[in-house]
Amino acid sequence: MVIKISKTIENIQQYSQPFHDIEDLNGLIEKASKAKYILLGEATHGTAEFYTIRGEIRKKLIQDHGFTFIAVEGDWPSCYEVNQYVKGHSNYSHAREVLSQFHRWPAWMWANEEIIPLIEWLKAYNLDKKEEDKVGFYGIDVYSLWESMETIVAYLQKINSPDLDKAMQAITCFHPYNKRPEQYGMSAAFLGESCREEVLELLNSIVSKRRKYMEEDKESYLNLQINGLVSKNAEAYYKAMVTDDIESWNIRDYHMVEALEIVSQFYGKAAKGIVWEHNTHIGDARATSMEQEGLVNVGQITREKFGEPNVYAVGFGTYGGTVIAAEKWGDRYKIMDIPPAQLNSWEELLHRAGSFNKYLTFTEENRYFFEHTIGHRAIGVIYEAAYEHYGNYVPSKVSVRYDGFIYVDQSKAVTPIAFSNEGETRLAKDT
Repeated sequence: MVIKISKTIENIQQYSQPFHDIEDLNGLIEKASKAKYILLGEATHGTAEFYTIRGEIRKKLIQDHGFTFIAVEGDWPSCYEVNQYVKGHSNYSHAREVLSQFHRWPAWMWANEEIIPLIEWLKAYNLDKKEEDKVGFYGIDVYSLWESMETIVAYLQKINSPDLDKAMQAITCFHPYNKRPEQYGMSAAFLGESCREEVLELLNSIVSKRRKYMEEDKESYLNLQINGLVSKNAEAYYKAMVTDDIESWNIRDYHMVEALEIVSQFYGKAAKGIVWEHNTHIGDARATSMEQEGLVNVGQITREKFGEPNVYAVGFGTYGGTVIAAEKWGDRYKIMDIPPAQLNSWEELLHRAGSFNKYLTFTEENRYFFEHTIGHRAIGVIYEAAYEHYGNYVPSKVSVRYDGFIYVDQSKAVTPIAFSNEGETRLAKDT
């Protein structure tokens, strides 16, 4: 083990490159840009550098390499407001205002200061573009059942659609659960009182009238279609959530890939997408202990579905610093210390190889040197630093899990926008 560790450190030193700014990452960006989908990860949902670095990478990919949309681990309805803003179809005057409608806990994931520069840049970038050439911003997560249903009803009312009756039947079916997914999940799982038939009938009807809806407005139909998809898959997710964590996780990640594919189809054959999610979603599950548990994820599904050459996954990690997280589900966030990484973990070896920011790209030449299983830190929205050694390290074959890795030696917490915890709803589990 001692020989392997010392050799791994030597290999990190040989194959990694230090970085100070976005220009230093051009080698990684150039390699990644050949893929159709670039998956950018994060070891936490509350680290400032992960947002700012990925924001700068995205600018490069859009401006220099023709990427056409961004898909994030966020709710479709809230992110669609951001999409409308960056495309110039919003009454909001500043990104900070549009972020004010991120209410679901943990709101700090998107209602933070670090994301604002990217949103404003996207708006400026799109300003002189034709509608079909504007870069979009979309949330592909599954949680927004009630918000998506309400959006569907409002739109169908607006255009006087014959599908309005089906939408009303579906949303009325969910009314008794008072927007509490755990209540619906318990009822559907144990009492057989499900709304699945209603949401399936609605989605099928929407899809069958695709041409008619697209005559109204193509992106409005995309919004309608994805909200219908969310309604269907969220119903299944919340039902599974109370009985089977593995099934609910897999439903969620399959949904995110399904939504990603629909958005990609909207942008046509030349579409190139940037996906922004936690490492546990974008790093191939087959290279981790997740596989033995029966879990799949976006990284695995996209590689299998679209082909490995079309997917480039970049993991992110840190040795120590601070992070925004909560001690319990639904609690108010705190700035927490991230202790030094566990001895002989991936992050600790990166630190020992040189206590500075660095990146690696895994190639045929060097991938073999990083294929052994090693602990790799993952911090969710709930975090207890005192116990992190017992549950925050995922055994991983790093060079199989990712195509590249960006390491920040000392990181700091994101800065939540002041309103980010006001009125947050506390819905489903999240990593």
